[in-house]
Amino acid sequence: MANRLQGKIALITGAGSVGPGWGNGRAMTVRFAQEGAQVYAADIDQARLDETLTYAGDDVVQIKTGIVDVMQSASIEKMVQDCMEKFGRIDILVNNVGGSAKGGPVEMSEEVWDTQVDYNLKSVFLTCKYALPHMIAQGSGAIINMASTSGTRWTGSAQIAYAATKAGIIQFSKVLAVQYAKQSIRVNTIVPGQLHTPMVETRLAKQRTGGDVSAILEQRQARIPLPFMGDGMDTANAAVFLASDEARFITGTEIVVDGGMSAKCD
Repeated sequence: MANRLQGKIALITGAGSVGPGWGNGRAMTVRFAQEGAQVYAADIDQARLDETLTYAGDDVVQIKTGIVDVMQSASIEKMVQDCMEKFGRIDILVNNVGGSAKGGPVEMSEEVWDTQVDYNLKSVFLTCKYALPHMIAQGSGAIINMASTSGTRWTGSAQIAYAATKAGIIQFSKVLAVQYAKQSIRVNTIVPGQLHTPMVETRLAKQRTGGDVSAILEQRQARIPLPFMGDGMDTANAAVFLASDEARFITGTEIVVDGGMSAKCD
């Protein structure tokens, strides 16, 4: 077992995955445990958490699980309290829950817009609201928020609410980073691009290519300069760095994990 996060307590939301393979939350949970952290892995679905535990191998002893509905303030508060009861502190907070809905302002209903804002952005606000007091009390912490290249550029389809909320996360993180810098709390954002995660096959293919997984993978790969598509482990490796003391002087910024897509002009 490596030790880049030895002795640290990490709280990760969205730690399950919608299918087999390396979703971002699952990969971060496993990588943090491999690096010596004790992990409180939270998700709305216990079965998904149980599957994540099977991926952890011998490092499963580093992980405790809990149920959370990030759409509910009381559920988030309970999750944070449970983490504190189990571990006594929160050194790392990873806000990983999110999802997209297609459409622009004409096609999208007001209800879908509101749900997207609550699910993708308000959830981050609430998790920080309840976790930050513990970081302030201990005088340290690292928060990692998950955005998306959809929040910085066009990525192939109109998903106006998802794009707006992911852009909001980037600025939310910058403001938080400056506000709490004197308390030695660092806040950064990871901006994943066109990764091959289980969500592509279980959700996006149905939404965009009528269930044709090969077609959506081909579309996504065409946007990436590197000759392969990353997965959740690439996100997780960036998160390990940002959570570690190696990143002690890094706050209020983003790491883009997209194989060079954002550097392209088209």
